Amino acid sequence: MTDYTGLQLEKRGHTALVTLHNPPAHTWTQDSLAALTRLVGDLNADRDVWTLVITGDGEKFFSAGADLKLFADGDKAVARAMARRFGEAFEALSNFRGVSIAAINGFAMGGGLECALACDLRVAEEHAQMALPEATVGLLPCAGGSQWLSWHVGEGWAKRMILCGERVDAATALRIGLVEEVVPRGQALERALALAQSVEKQSPSSVAACKKLIQGARSGSPTTTLVSEREAFVDLFDTADQREGVQAFLGKRKPEWRNA
Repeated sequence: MTDYTGLQLEKRGHTALVTLHNPPAHTWTQDSLAALTRLVGDLNADRDVWTLVITGDGEKFFSAGADLKLFADGDKAVARAMARRFGEAFEALSNFRGVSIAAINGFAMGGGLECALACDLRVAEEHAQMALPEATVGLLPCAGGSQWLSWHVGEGWAKRMILCGERVDAATALRIGLVEEVVPRGQALERALALAQSVEKQSPSSVAACKKLIQGARSGSPTTTLVSEREAFVDLFDTADQREGVQAFLGKRKPEWRNA
């Protein structure tokens, strides 16, 4: 199996389980960010993978983001390289063909939270803590955090978390829409995998098309997106999954998706 620095990949049926593994806090490095970009690309090319679940190893950290020691000497070249790697990795994750689910098993700070924000869905354990504290140390979120956080929780809470440095617990994260579900300690991965199983009951071709339309609503006008929606509907008639789905329904049987 391909080696992805700082990441552990396991395939469970049609789900790719990615575990962040850079003890003790699963901080991101240039190598692990490049590995995530490459891994998502590999999963996109694997038509047998329909969902992606990402979590942190252990019980304490999802990810604490970047190691601040990298920026201690003020080297702009290092800063530029890390910002580019962060952007490439999390934009790739956001654009994953299927559905991505973050199982937040503990602290998700800075680039750790941005990783979760790049996913389609987030399940947090009840003890999880989330923050974008970059301004506290003279930095700012450079991996999509200022944009994705605003989309999910609105401008007010995004400003509280980024400008005021406010950390939120799992209950608050659920209330403001930062996560979709909170579960007891130790159960985030199980719940995320269950959600992935729910996704796999859907046509993977339809899911991929719907995801593009939903995310397109962030920046496109409704008029333009509604036209795209109709075109995407017709385009699905070029897929085997469309024919299989309708025929399975009419035949009162379970569909056998091919992602084709």
